[in-house]
Amino acid sequence: MAVTMHDVAARAGVSVKTVSNVVNRYPHIKPATRERVERAIADLGYTVNLTARNLRQGRTGIIGLAVPELSLPYFAELADSVMQAAESRGAVVLIEQTGAVREKELEVLRSQRRLLTDGLIFSPLALGPDEGSLLDVSYPLVLLGERIFGAGVDHVTMSNVEASRAATQHLIDVGRRRIAVIGVHPDEQMGSAALRLQGYRAALDAAGLPFDPALVGEAGLWHRSTGAAAMERLLDQGVTIDGVFAMNDALALGALHVLHARRIDVPTQVAVVGFDDVDDAAYAAPPLSTVAPGRDQIATTAVDMLLERIAGDGPAQPRRVVADFDLVVRESSGGATAG
Repeated sequence: MAVTMHDVAARAGVSVKTVSNVVNRYPHIKPATRERVERAIADLGYTVNLTARNLRQGRTGIIGLAVPELSLPYFAELADSVMQAAESRGAVVLIEQTGAVREKELEVLRSQRRLLTDGLIFSPLALGPDEGSLLDVSYPLVLLGERIFGAGVDHVTMSNVEASRAATQHLIDVGRRRIAVIGVHPDEQMGSAALRLQGYRAALDAAGLPFDPALVGEAGLWHRSTGAAAMERLLDQGVTIDGVFAMNDALALGALHVLHARRIDVPTQVAVVGFDDVDDAAYAAPPLSTVAPGRDQIATTAVDMLLERIAGDGPAQPRRVVADFDLVVRESSGGATAG
């Protein structure tokens, strides 16, 4: 017969309630008692019946994650971090991708699939900055990204301006003065592109360097192909460039490809810095300097916030957390191979 919570309680010499508190990670338990219960769980091979527990609590044990594109390394790695954080907390993740299409983002918010999940972690790209009212939903929701601020829901975001300024400042510090920026969305008022351009310009201003529109490389979706196309346009226009700040690593990898094809040495002639610190960055040729925007922190914080809301333990007021970032210097900007 299956081992029960009563069996664990008997082995540990505690009440069934104490075993339940340990299993459900109740914090106010004496360390010695917790250790005794956990040893009994291990000795007996007890496993929690999550289905029964969730049915009793009126929950599914599943949380949703909606991202624009899993083909983009950042979102794929973010999804992996969210799944790991959720699994360690006894939850399962249902992943959906919206393709950065407004209708699909709205569908994610309104879909009957929300009945399958206890809450949603949502990263929109197509919704506008003035559409926060669309996030007023009947289920727990945590917002990611930079499209909407002040929407009245918990929000986890990046240090976009500060991190982009640090990346650009690094290029200035290694002697670069003609620094191109790739990934700009010219009409964007709020979003990652607008914020990262703001950081780029702030670094130039602080160094007394003029902003040159000729050094701006526009790109729609941030893929390797659009990064390569932007780099080609800048070079074909004959613009003098000795540095590149790419607004994500996919753009940077596309730019590196073009620079190699044109026999332009990186970093001797052109130094390159990306953003996101995806796994591929460390294996680029040369290894790519980049911003690590706190992906694991974002994932863990979002999962914890959502589970607190699901449990009814969150504060009355919505929270906003800005993740820490690190500048990872590698060979593409003249640094060491190891990041």
